[in-house]
Amino acid sequence: MPRITLVQPRWLLQIESRNVLTGHALVMQDDRIAAILPQADAHTAWPDAAVVNLPDHALMPGLVNLHAHSAMTLLRGYADDLALMTWLNEHIWPAEGKHVSDEFVYDGTQLAIAEMIRGGTTCANDMYFHHGAVARAAIASGFRIMVGCSILEFPTPYASGADAYIQKALACIDEFRGEPLVGFTLAPHAPYTVSDATFGRVITLADELGIGIHCHIHETQDEIAGSLKEHGVRPLERLAGLGLLSGQLVAAHMVHMTDAEIALVAKRGVHIAHNPASNLKLASGFARVTDQLTAGINVGIGTDGAASNNKLDMFAELRLAALLAKGQSGNPEALPAWQALEMATLGGARALGWDDRIGTLEAGKAADMIAVDLSALGTQPCFDPVSHLVYALDRQQVSHVWINGELQLADGELTRIKLPQVAARARHWQQRIAG
Repeated sequence: MPRITLVQPRWLLQIESRNVLTGHALVMQDDRIAAILPQADAHTAWPDAAVVNLPDHALMPGLVNLHAHSAMTLLRGYADDLALMTWLNEHIWPAEGKHVSDEFVYDGTQLAIAEMIRGGTTCANDMYFHHGAVARAAIASGFRIMVGCSILEFPTPYASGADAYIQKALACIDEFRGEPLVGFTLAPHAPYTVSDATFGRVITLADELGIGIHCHIHETQDEIAGSLKEHGVRPLERLAGLGLLSGQLVAAHMVHMTDAEIALVAKRGVHIAHNPASNLKLASGFARVTDQLTAGINVGIGTDGAASNNKLDMFAELRLAALLAKGQSGNPEALPAWQALEMATLGGARALGWDDRIGTLEAGKAADMIAVDLSALGTQPCFDPVSHLVYALDRQQVSHVWINGELQLADGELTRIKLPQVAARARHWQQRIAG
């Protein structure tokens, strides 16, 4: 017998239609959304269904974190207030070289997933090493994840060079084929760490496998200056010549773009992962998000890693993205609340090629959804729930989270992940890393 649950919020946000429904129920059948209809009709059609009443809550799709390095939660606060290349070369990469392992990645990814679920994130587009450990942590946690298989030219304890990274990626993709909540991308780290030949192999393999590509691009001015010196062109021009710019690509950051580059990215259908907090913390700059959206580029929102943010709080990123767009453009109407919510839900789903299953609340889609309690003092009075979700909300107001129909957070408490165990592992790694 199918398991039927009627979820009855005060407000129901479908996202793409920009409708806020009241007096409606979402009918969940096992792992799917079966229907959205008036509550009285739902009770008539399914009189014996379980009922979840959410009288002061907004129900909406789960947030999609479009750029994350989940395992780096174990390096949260390890090296702060530094420029990107100093941060990477002198602190992060040496620490990773010493400590990163399957165990490190599993523990760090599960810590990140616990934090993300508690903040309303139901899916993440990850990029890191030890891809199998990332997948296993997500499967054990019931979390939806796109595992980005990092590829670089230089050796690390994980792999000896580009060929070895690619072979490990292919083996991992085969190992987890068919897992319902796990997908894979090839993730060449950045133009300054990947050769033309390796980019060519990545493009060919991604085409053959029918998977996406995830890459840091145009994050800093130094990156662009380095490309001009080494290749004689800006990174995007080089990557366009190699054939990388397509709808398969999720380009993280894309902070420094000319008008011509924005037009090119829009024409090629590239997706952008905007990371406002990380861009600010590393002083990378201010992405031209308003211009990107106006050009028709699909832009999602990411947190980046906890080592450069320092939290995986998508609601905080939503607010920051909307405010930065207004301040940068001088237009208070830039990036309104509805559009910010679309970026963090449907925009991320589209970028991952998963918009047929997540990103909106529609019949037939997976039941990846969150309930947010708007009865708290900081969200009173409530004239407009959409406004509060972007400008006023604290992530602790997320009360319920369902992923693929499974209740992962109930009244603010994790149901599957054992928080004391996750916290104990974080303390274990703190002691090891601190020496």
